[in-house]
Amino acid sequence: MKRIVLLAFGVLALSSGMLAQEGRRGAPPPPPALEPGASQADVDKALLAAPAQPQLRNQATVIKWNPADWTYTTLRKGTNQLVCFDKSGLPGQLPFSVECTHTGNLMRAQQNMKFESEPDRMKRQQMIDAAEKDGSRVKPVFGGVWYHLMGMDQASARTHFTIAVPGATTASLGLPDNPNQGGVWIMNAGTTTAHLMTPGE
Repeated sequence: MKRIVLLAFGVLALSSGMLAQEGRRGAPPPPPALEPGASQADVDKALLAAPAQPQLRNQATVIKWNPADWTYTTLRKGTNQLVCFDKSGLPGQLPFSVECTHTGNLMRAQQNMKFESEPDRMKRQQMIDAAEKDGSRVKPVFGGVWYHLMGMDQASARTHFTIAVPGATTASLGLPDNPNQGGVWIMNAGTTTAHLMTPGE
């Protein structure tokens, strides 16, 4: 619990510092230029999942996945640690699905996409379980946020966010591993997929 409280205070302090610096400097810097051949429409769509704060959204990196081998192309190289991408209609994804997370989570996102492209739910879970067991499951950044905007179309899409706490348990964080108490809880406790859920999410 102490770790989460410290994390929360750290995020608040960082945000306050960034806003204060922005206020002293005047207007925030313009968004970075697109990479050659990149589409502004593709960038704008991926950024729909990003937080509204200009310093996060406008300076985020944006990538595009190649479902043939799950590599990616950078559409815009950002200056902060947020990366956004469009997963709409890719194998295993909803018709409308955009996501943002910490740049340190890109390898985890890539592995997720590979697993999610397996159409058989049982086989997919077996692959994930095997990776957890043999240690090949990529760990996300502890405290890294995953922002999702997804649905059958953009009009009906809903937002959802989680905070990654890989390996966390009730014993290590002092939080429950189920939603029965009505507060923040750890889903998939004890695994690399462990993440904080908030009521209503």
